[in-house]
Amino acid sequence: MATNTVRRLQLGNELRHVRQAAGLEQADAARILDCAVTKISRLELGQSGISKGDLLLLLDEYGDTQEHKEWMLELARTRSSRGRWSGYRAVFPEWFRMYVDLETDASEIRQVQSEIVPGILQTEGYIRSLHTTSPRPDDHDVDANIKARQERQAIFSRNSPPASSFVLSESCLRRQIGTPDVMLDQLRYLEQVALMDHVHLQVMPFSAQTYAAAISHEFTLLTVPSPGATPDLEFVYVESYDDARYLDSKESVSEYRNLWGRVQAAALGPKESLDFIRTVATQYTTTE
Repeated sequence: MATNTVRRLQLGNELRHVRQAAGLEQADAARILDCAVTKISRLELGQSGISKGDLLLLLDEYGDTQEHKEWMLELARTRSSRGRWSGYRAVFPEWFRMYVDLETDASEIRQVQSEIVPGILQTEGYIRSLHTTSPRPDDHDVDANIKARQERQAIFSRNSPPASSFVLSESCLRRQIGTPDVMLDQLRYLEQVALMDHVHLQVMPFSAQTYAAAISHEFTLLTVPSPGATPDLEFVYVESYDDARYLDSKESVSEYRNLWGRVQAAALGPKESLDFIRTVATQYTTTE
């Protein structure tokens, strides 16, 4: 079952497509519901829910089919999410919670990281070392952060894991977080992940020339499947220190897809990357 966030996004995406297929503008939809255009905008962006009556009114005016109406009504029946962000999950800041939902439902994840090992690939020791020195006030509950991040990592072991691709800068491997033992354990774990059938892990070495500067742009491409013939949801996630952007326009997604292709082409291949990780790991091997 898709998360509530993704269900709203799918519903909003479909409402927009059906309206556009009917040749109507958001202002026309607003007149149908006798509401402000901003309400229609929020509905189509998946930022708010809609009542069954309003949904049927719109779909009737849009000339939607009965079969599609039934599916839309099912999407609109979002389950209660009370308690989802309580307990150890409360460590996720508000602006990151949408990402967690998208990641949970994603069929494909592509991520570029330039300085630190991606959160979903971090070991407990690495997480603990990272968060005990973090300036973020919400990072001080280290145990909760570990539990929350380990819960995210469960997507790798589920029955249908997402196809996951990562391009990591050499900096991610050489920047020491915690003790040498912590780094050695982290790199050994990356080796294990790189050998998973559904994971594609590449390293961008310092010596790379072609499009090497592109690794400085950290981002994540997420694809979330939609049922039937409806188009998949595609998002670009770009994070800053205290906020994040979720880009879903065709132009933005296309630009970041192109950037991803350039970064991936400039990086070492999976086999060479695995050898590279093993080589760097020897830097952290403790001597007796």
